[in-house]
Amino acid sequence: MAYAALLSLTQTLEQILHSHDQSRILHEEKQISSLYEKLSFLLSFLEDSTHKYSETITSLEGRIRDATYKAEDIIESSMSERIRDATYEAEDIIESNMSKPVSHGVISTWFWKKNSPPAFLQCKRSMDNLEQKYEGLQKVIEELDSISKDVEKMKVIEDLQPSMPDGSSKSRSSNNSTMVEFDDDIMEITELPSKFESISVVEMEGIEDVVEMDRNDLEDLQQRNSLSATSSKFASTNRSAMVGFDDDLLQIKEQLIGQSSMLKIISIVGMGGIGKTTLARNVYNDSHIVHYFDIRAWTTVSQEYNVQELLTSLLNSMTDLGHKLYEMKIEELKMNLYQKLLQCNRYLIVMDDVWETNAWEEVRMLFPDKNNGSRIILTTRLSNVAVYADSSSPIYRMNFLSLEQSLKLLNQEVFGEECCPSELEGIGITIAKQCKGLPLALVVIGGLLNKSEKTRAYWEYIAENVKSAVTRNYDDFVEILSLSYNHLPHRLRACFLFMGVFPEDYVIHVSYLIRLWAAEGFLKPITPKSLEEVAKEYLEDLIDRNLIMVRDRSYSGELKTCSIHDLIRDLIVRKAQEEKFLHVMNQKVEISPEIIKNQRHLSIHGEIRFDVGDMYDSTGVGCTQYNFQKVPIEIVQLVNLRYIALIYTGKRKIPASISKLCNLQTLIVFRRLRYGKVRILYLPPEILKMPQLRHLLFEEGFLLCPSDAENGNLQTLTGVIDFRCTEEALGRIPNLKTLGISYLYGSRTKWSIYCLENLVNLHQLETLKCRFVPKSWIRHLVPPAVDLAFPPNLKKLTLSGCRISWKNMSTCGSLPNLEVLKLKYFYFEDSVWKTNEGEFRKLKFLHIGCNNLEFWEVEGTHLPSLQCLSLGYCPRLKCIPSEIGEIPTLQVIALFQCELSVVTSAYSIQEEQQELGNDGLQVHNHKDFYKIGNSFRKMYISNDLDPANKLPILSVEDLPSKLTFKQDDVCSLQRYNVCSLQRDNVFTLQQDNSR
Repeated sequence: MAYAALLSLTQTLEQILHSHDQSRILHEEKQISSLYEKLSFLLSFLEDSTHKYSETITSLEGRIRDATYKAEDIIESSMSERIRDATYEAEDIIESNMSKPVSHGVISTWFWKKNSPPAFLQCKRSMDNLEQKYEGLQKVIEELDSISKDVEKMKVIEDLQPSMPDGSSKSRSSNNSTMVEFDDDIMEITELPSKFESISVVEMEGIEDVVEMDRNDLEDLQQRNSLSATSSKFASTNRSAMVGFDDDLLQIKEQLIGQSSMLKIISIVGMGGIGKTTLARNVYNDSHIVHYFDIRAWTTVSQEYNVQELLTSLLNSMTDLGHKLYEMKIEELKMNLYQKLLQCNRYLIVMDDVWETNAWEEVRMLFPDKNNGSRIILTTRLSNVAVYADSSSPIYRMNFLSLEQSLKLLNQEVFGEECCPSELEGIGITIAKQCKGLPLALVVIGGLLNKSEKTRAYWEYIAENVKSAVTRNYDDFVEILSLSYNHLPHRLRACFLFMGVFPEDYVIHVSYLIRLWAAEGFLKPITPKSLEEVAKEYLEDLIDRNLIMVRDRSYSGELKTCSIHDLIRDLIVRKAQEEKFLHVMNQKVEISPEIIKNQRHLSIHGEIRFDVGDMYDSTGVGCTQYNFQKVPIEIVQLVNLRYIALIYTGKRKIPASISKLCNLQTLIVFRRLRYGKVRILYLPPEILKMPQLRHLLFEEGFLLCPSDAENGNLQTLTGVIDFRCTEEALGRIPNLKTLGISYLYGSRTKWSIYCLENLVNLHQLETLKCRFVPKSWIRHLVPPAVDLAFPPNLKKLTLSGCRISWKNMSTCGSLPNLEVLKLKYFYFEDSVWKTNEGEFRKLKFLHIGCNNLEFWEVEGTHLPSLQCLSLGYCPRLKCIPSEIGEIPTLQVIALFQCELSVVTSAYSIQEEQQELGNDGLQVHNHKDFYKIGNSFRKMYISNDLDPANKLPILSVEDLPSKLTFKQDDVCSLQRYNVCSLQRDNVFTLQQDNSR
């Protein structure tokens, strides 16, 4: 991962060069500056998108990656040793002073720690280490010099290379190739074996034929070296009946026939192998479509498209010019194509497998719009390509097959028209499930089962090894999915491959993922955006490329959870290991030291026994069975840590020395539940002095804001109890975006000391959760009346356990950006709530739970953006006002343990809307009480969104192999960026290869 390594190290060097602490300059400043310049040059080179994927580029990237890793190891190990030596020096001074005799004024000798060398030996060792690191870094700079020269030579050759006369993006070296198609992917197979030489393109029936070939014959086929366009003659080849896309076929046909007479572009979007080409081809060959359009033409574009071949393939399907087409120049071909389409009555063009907007730009002006109902179908894996082609036309997104559809397709591939034997039905269902709805996988595994013995034992073996069976029996399966990876820009590759640290079927919380990306240094700062904003753009880009699947979005449209398809994850794990980026261990085996040293990251799933001392030859850190009942004090020497998340059961105090972790960006601390209770934490005020800290998350903890602390990077602060919102305290954390605070109160609590009205001064705050909890659960204790002032940019507001005036509610309603409002265990000053015109203009989600509300007066124009209304345990509420149904944006009314009259009124609103033609409103009634939204603990611990998930809780004590840190040996872990100690036997370490 050359780009990610360069980006991470350049950011580290920037911190060193711009640091006011001159002791952080570990080597001569000229050496650091020289290294920074060379890294920046290579970073710019990789960011240049004009350099196409090739063996030369791959070789250069490998050299850049290895050299950068070496430099990073030297720099970060020096930083670690500086901190360690400073700590030891301070300890020695303190201990020597303690050992001085009280009388006679005689200075005694130093009090030596056990096994500690004399000071002059320590100094000599330090100087020797510094000299070795200087020389090592100089060698790296020389290697980078050599790489830079090779890059310059390559750029000169590229500049001297003449442009292709045909306008192609890559020249073709051979015309002796045959195209074999599956889905939206075209495989070019060169130099076919003799037994296939007489087979024409039309006779090849797609991937089923390839799967049916003898294994030996398949292995003789050479791997494709290029992709090119094909004509409609290939699109009309006979194929087996389409399974699972009947509804899709009807919807596409409806868009093709009738409706608007203007030229319309219909884009079919989805991941590789999901069936885009299959759907397009079945539409293309449908008898009604054939009759409706006078001219039909099909071309497959692919990644390395050739304009001349693209135009030739289109014209070849609509003219009889034959070999004359291949003698024409590009301009002649364009003119012929335009004239042909202009003269016909109605045409249909299919552009299959489009990867670049440039490919569309090459031909879009050649499709005349005669207002006669002509259509263009475009298939692509990239949503941005579809939007670019026509932002006004609908985009048809392909979904995965259901289990029923998957089983039907699998049985068809294995048995044809025959039925599956009863003894294999159950195993067949298991195999179909393992393919996760991807047609490509089902077809490949179906072909394998078709040509093998249909025994229960063999099917059970396949059921346990579906992924390996698919990739082992059809290498091009991985190649098809790899196209998406090869097309990724460098900035996205590390983020994508990092997804391999998560187990299969894992629901990934976006906020968690973004913090990890930031901690790993994968994100390039873009002024004035924050790293988190950049990360969200990266994630959306990967989603648009159909590499990551959206699991859940908030009603404001914000991403909440995502996941990756098992087969995409398998691709990630393969590519990550090839790139020396990540190795995933998921079996009960010993970890090879060689594997650890060759991989930058290590992700361990399952019971793995290993000795941390094996990571480095010169250290002896052991790994024993031990439960941490306190935060290991030695962890503060891991000065390169950027992310810590853990649960522990010991003392209530977090040591103040944790503030020594000067590079820490995220700190998450949970307490283990004791008898159903979470014990309160005490966090040292020094935490807010940590310069890089961006996210501080914990549960029920006390935190003071010291007068000498100021953190402009802090964005998230949750779990604070009785936080005093003085102007001075809030001024020291001015860029806070998320704040979660709780207040314990009794009958004599004076709310004025907390200065809650000052919250209005947090101008960057977007999410506020404010909870009020009684010290003793006395039934007659009325929730406190508090005066709150809300920040102007607030988007999400949760109030729990309080009572506010209608003046405050009006203030809340006037917030211009408020999209989510949750009122829990809430008392209204009056049991009647009257909303007003102009309030809650952008509110999309409203939850009201456990309150004294009796009557609600609202007009259909009062909540113009509301999408979801949630009511939970409102015992006094008589009914939902019928005017709620008049809100045009309303989609869901969710009820949890509500009175029968409320439920009845909700269904009456739904029926009334259905009579008016509005079928979009849904009512969901749940008898059991349900907490709206996921609490912080629930997000990290229970992961209830998917029962099949194995959530890696960030916990120390549940690891089967516990790590113990020793004072003298902890240096072996000092250069880890991320230390996630997690439950369910999953944890991830940032690997270091310097020792």
